[in-house]
Amino acid sequence: MTLLLFAVGLLAVSAVASLGARRSRSWSTRLGVGGVAAAAAVGLVPTLRVLGAGASESLRWPWAVPYGAFFVEVDVLSAVFLLPIFVLSGLAAIYGGEYLRAARHPRSPAAAWFFFNLLVASMVLVVLARNAVLFLVAWEVMALASFFLVTSDDEVESVRDAGRTYLIATHLGTACILALFMLLGRGGASLDFDRLDGTAAPGLLFLLAVVGFGAKAGFVPLHVWLPEAHPAAPSHVSALMSGVMIKTGIYGLLRILTLLGHPEPWWGFVLCGIGILSGIGGVLFALAQHDLKRLLAYSSVENIGIIAIGVGLGVLGRSLDLPAVAVLGFAGALLHVWNHALFKGLLFLGAGAVAHATGTRELDELGGLLKRMPRTGLVFFVGALAIAALPPLNGLVSEILIYLGAYHALVSSAQDSVTVGAVCVIGALALIGGLAVACFTQAFGVVFLGEPRSADAAQARDPGRAMLWPMYALAAGCVLGGLLAPFVVRSLAPSLVALTRFAPDVVAAHVTSAATVCTRVAFAGVGLLALAAALATCRRALLAKRPVVTGLTWDCGYARPTARMEYTASSFAQPLTELFGHVLRARRRLLPPQGLFPRDAALATDTPDVVLAHVYTPLFAGLSRGLAALRWLQHGRVHLYVLYIALTLLALLVWKLG
Repeated sequence: MTLLLFAVGLLAVSAVASLGARRSRSWSTRLGVGGVAAAAAVGLVPTLRVLGAGASESLRWPWAVPYGAFFVEVDVLSAVFLLPIFVLSGLAAIYGGEYLRAARHPRSPAAAWFFFNLLVASMVLVVLARNAVLFLVAWEVMALASFFLVTSDDEVESVRDAGRTYLIATHLGTACILALFMLLGRGGASLDFDRLDGTAAPGLLFLLAVVGFGAKAGFVPLHVWLPEAHPAAPSHVSALMSGVMIKTGIYGLLRILTLLGHPEPWWGFVLCGIGILSGIGGVLFALAQHDLKRLLAYSSVENIGIIAIGVGLGVLGRSLDLPAVAVLGFAGALLHVWNHALFKGLLFLGAGAVAHATGTRELDELGGLLKRMPRTGLVFFVGALAIAALPPLNGLVSEILIYLGAYHALVSSAQDSVTVGAVCVIGALALIGGLAVACFTQAFGVVFLGEPRSADAAQARDPGRAMLWPMYALAAGCVLGGLLAPFVVRSLAPSLVALTRFAPDVVAAHVTSAATVCTRVAFAGVGLLALAAALATCRRALLAKRPVVTGLTWDCGYARPTARMEYTASSFAQPLTELFGHVLRARRRLLPPQGLFPRDAALATDTPDVVLAHVYTPLFAGLSRGLAALRWLQHGRVHLYVLYIALTLLALLVWKLG
């Protein structure tokens, strides 16, 4: 615990030091990057120790703040979330040092590093906090630090709008979390987690947790800030926010579930339903995007949906006393937390390298980058395979565990509701997987294959080593996460005992069964890699003594194919977006070819977020009109404002005395 608090202190000190060195761009960057990298290295030591030993370390100090003590603890559940926080933040900081320097922004990077380090420190403290006041303070610091990072380019109106949307969404969620802790701690003198009472009205507490933490995680329909904020933030910040910050919402939900006692079956159905809606909705809207980072942001909603399905299965298995369902559901969810941090962090860093090299994130202005940015293209391809859950990479393993959990629910329970729910989960996962393959085939193909569609894309080059090596490390993690999956799953056993509340030997038996399945998947992955290596070796041997020349392929009569003859993002996704047109409600602009020798033809689509356009925008517009009717109360007379305050205090006093 001492090392973890030292890591938090190191992050805070380096944040202040970076801000103090704002007159020197190089020193503020060195202090910012060095502080995060050093804190990550220090924090990983106790995190791995707790994960390996399955023990916990705590520290409780009395302080002057009401309702408890300064209470922090690292247990196996905390360690599961600390691991991706430290790994991804360290790599993103190294990447960000060169990214911000290469961007040549006229502002000093000192403020960016101050808030970046503060964001990492607050995330660590959120996971360690065992007192509601301390948790809420860390949660609010995390929200504000990420807000200032999102709005770092605040001269742009769309960035300011994105920051405003994020701030509103995160504070609406915080209001629900505050109400949750008030109900948990009512009647007590302490808000320490081990003294909270979750036995009264647990259903209401569960719903408050889903809304409060779901707003941060990006559950549909609480996701609207995510596709706005991620494209606005610098790419290394987007990687950190998508890879780990939104997972603090998952952590908070899981932590509250451990405080509420035995769950009801409908809790699991609610989470599975939210997961299905988020998974399908997220990948559909990702498929319809033209901005690369916006596509990745919607994909984060999809993957949060997959995690929610796993948590829902775990809760359902625990409530119905189905150990296999509970263990496999929670194991798939926790493993997907790790896997998503690796491949989504990699993809956002890859998108940042593309934007840095070309000056754009628009898919239809890119193309042909694999020849010009082969290293970036390779690691982006690895991330695309992983997020599409293709072998032999890590994304496949966690989804297989969730599939198995749903299958066990299907065959183990005689309840019709469980059978229908399991069938829906299996069908939804299959649909999500198929759409994800199409989405990232589109993303990689339109960005990296074909011919350049702009002059900037034609001049693109790979970034420097400080941006490449973090991407290499994350790509290696995606490969090793698939090949070493049996060992990774076994490391989750202590946290699964804490979540399922089943006996350790029962959990161990099902973890061993899951690890056996993962072993077969890993061997299949090794076989695929061996087959690819053998084919490459045979090809090289066959061509070793023969001249290899290049020539034109059959071009259908066109002597010089151009980028206008290639698929655009709109045309590639058109069959699927039309199939789900009643959901997406895309706006389509078509200029069809006319005549025998048409000169012009074009197809363009625009797909605004349905929830934002048809729910929140009308809702807040109506709220604004309603509040405008009360504008007469704000007249600028200070003595009347003081009267309002006095009357309010008097009313509260009368209510309290009554």
